[in-house]
Amino acid sequence: MQKKAVILVSGGLDSSTVLAMLDKKGYEIHALSFNYSQNNVVELKKIKEFLKGYNVVQHKIINFDLSLFSTSALTSKQTKVPKYKNSKEVGNAVPVTYVPARNTIFLSVALGYAETIGASDIFLGTHASDSANYPDCRPEYIKSFESMANLATKQGVEGNKININAPLIDMSKSEIVKKGLKLGVDYSKTISCYDPTDEADSCGECLACRIRQDAFAANNVPDPTTYK
Repeated sequence: MQKKAVILVSGGLDSSTVLAMLDKKGYEIHALSFNYSQNNVVELKKIKEFLKGYNVVQHKIINFDLSLFSTSALTSKQTKVPKYKNSKEVGNAVPVTYVPARNTIFLSVALGYAETIGASDIFLGTHASDSANYPDCRPEYIKSFESMANLATKQGVEGNKININAPLIDMSKSEIVKKGLKLGVDYSKTISCYDPTDEADSCGECLACRIRQDAFAANNVPDPTTYK
């Protein structure tokens, strides 16, 4: 019998790589994406395109409004996505592209859904190299959420442990790309940009674009993204 897995998919490099890993391992895959009133809805189109190449049992897009978190450039119409000459400019600061408590909100939905369908494994693409800028990407956060999940659910207290899996957690972005290329991931069907055009052309200058560019350059492979 196949093990069920719930995976958070965003349309980016990381979650797409994790999806390919789960497909390779033969999981029964239940994918969740979120339309949270983000400015960039192109990623939802990319997700649908990408998933066609994999054995995904269900893909649900959860709709809710996080525009009240107006401090984030990803949900605010007034705050501009900052542009950089290189990925090192940000340093260890938490940028305005941080969405308050986003991973906690997404994981909470995934937790409820996993318990509903009887899945013990939740996967996400977070990795520690993002943790300097995004606090909810830290390994200790993942461990803490897993502890909470097993304390706060019927499934957990009955002894059917819930696992929060972040298989990329110790990898750099370039290592993730290397892993994905070995798995045959078509990265042209992914998008990393925080400020893309409506036609899905990436800006090439936001933090996510700069990090992506560095990762492909480190692997001596052209980035298949279309940049405006």
